Amino acid sequence: MKKENILIIGAGGQIGSVLTEALRDVYGDEHVVASDLNPLEPQAGPTETLNALDGQALEEVIKKWRINQVYHLAAILSAKGEKDPMWAWNINMASLFNVLEVARQRSLDKVYYPSSIAVFGREAAHLDTPQYEVLIPETVYGISKVAGENWANYYYRRYGLDVRSLRYPGIIGYQSMPGGGTTDYAVDIYHYAIQNKPFECFLRADTRLPMLYMPDAIRGTIELMEAPANQLSVRTSYNLAGMSFTPEEVAASIRKIMPGFDIRYKPDFRQAIADSWPASIDDSAARKDWNWNPEYDLDTMTKDMLHHLAIQYHLSSSV
Repeated sequence: MKKENILIIGAGGQIGSVLTEALRDVYGDEHVVASDLNPLEPQAGPTETLNALDGQALEEVIKKWRINQVYHLAAILSAKGEKDPMWAWNINMASLFNVLEVARQRSLDKVYYPSSIAVFGREAAHLDTPQYEVLIPETVYGISKVAGENWANYYYRRYGLDVRSLRYPGIIGYQSMPGGGTTDYAVDIYHYAIQNKPFECFLRADTRLPMLYMPDAIRGTIELMEAPANQLSVRTSYNLAGMSFTPEEVAASIRKIMPGFDIRYKPDFRQAIADSWPASIDDSAARKDWNWNPEYDLDTMTKDMLHHLAIQYHLSSSV
């Protein structure tokens, strides 16, 4: 059996740090190279400090470690990107082109490129947004992800490069903090709750958005990458769903365990971004093609989040 040698770009981020550990569990520490723009802490497996905007440096790392799969996770997210749109566009697109070109030139086996529900805009169906829907995003992050999806499809059809992608909803996890997205409140809220602090939410109480717990997101990513190529019908990016909830619903879920939790609402510029996104998405293509099925709902996620955060904050593990 062929041994995979995997490079993760953006391994220091919210998803990258968890995905690195998961891939090392599957393929072995020495076969997964974690890279990031900033030096990473010493790890069980190899690390590289890598600027994905430097195509030559990227190629050198791929040659050095005999890489045959790349997970390109580095990106400027929605809320952060709106503060400097051209900067976000340049970073998101230039880094992707470097990955695609090096992968094509070196005939890599697979590339993973994460997309997002940010590809949808207010013209898309708000409920159960279908796989093939009009894509008119309202953030530079969403615009770059639509462009990236189409380039992934182009490289697959033109060059036969096996690029695979998921449209992530909001990702919630206890392992690391989020990096400037519009769904970040759904991580922050648990950190405030476990510390018995009141939480100020930057979205309205009734803002419903699709979300996914980190263990499901990681499992779904690896399942997609391990699926036989002939089973995949989508070469732009698969819709991926877990649950949909509002800030008031997650607060109610927390109060089942911590009755005194206090939340206040102060919507800011991120409310307009959230209003342009779906409330729920249809992921039937992923379920049909590679048997995707999430394991967590809101209450099981809340229980698990609070349990692990209690340990992190050195509180009672009975939470």
